[in-house]
Amino acid sequence: MASKTKISEGYSTVLPAEIRKALDLTPGDILQWDIEDGIITIHPRKKVTLTGICGVISAGGDAVSDKKKIQSGE
Repeated sequence: MASKTKISEGYSTVLPAEIRKALDLTPGDILQWDIEDGIITIHPRKKVTLTGICGVISAGGDAVSDKKKIQSGE
């Protein structure tokens, strides 16, 4: 799926409806922007909730490892 958007005077852009719907994105979700070799990639990350992370945290595990899992959206 491809879409086009325009950058406004305030350097904002709109996430096209078909992209939002296809990825089930809602207000509060995060878009991570990366640039490599002049190419922009955008990766959606759902908003993290306490309920969502309960299964990620390991009992007696490594807090740093758990934090990285949460931040990467695993």
